[in-house]
Amino acid sequence: MSKQVCTFYLENQIYGLYVLQVREVLRCQELTTIPLAPGAVRGLLNLRGSIVTTVDLRRRLGLPPDESGEPATNVVAQTATGLVSLLVDRIGDVVEVEAEALEPPPGVLPEPLRSLIANVCKLPTGLLLILNLERAMELDAFPA
Repeated sequence: MSKQVCTFYLENQIYGLYVLQVREVLRCQELTTIPLAPGAVRGLLNLRGSIVTTVDLRRRLGLPPDESGEPATNVVAQTATGLVSLLVDRIGDVVEVEAEALEPPPGVLPEPLRSLIANVCKLPTGLLLILNLERAMELDAFPA
């Protein structure tokens, strides 16, 4: 049985979310900042009347800030508690992966990254890291 994964990039690494979790992909949107919010929370997005928390996925995963100057892309995803927008460098493709090809994250991945990855899958273009969306959005675990 295969699963579809919506892929995106942070630096030169390919990440993904299961397609069923993704609502839409948007170009860079205007955000309203939230005073005293955790550092990874970039602000709030008004998405057709719905208020959506926007998370800088680079910061959440412990990656350095993007120095390219290119505008980030918003991947709007559904969590158990509602919609969330993830800021990523750029969007990739939707890829089909076989369930047998999914592996647990390797021990060589550094924390906090390893704990936020649900599965990995080898692609011809590199290793796909599939995000554990629920764990990645646990606000009490966000870096300050």
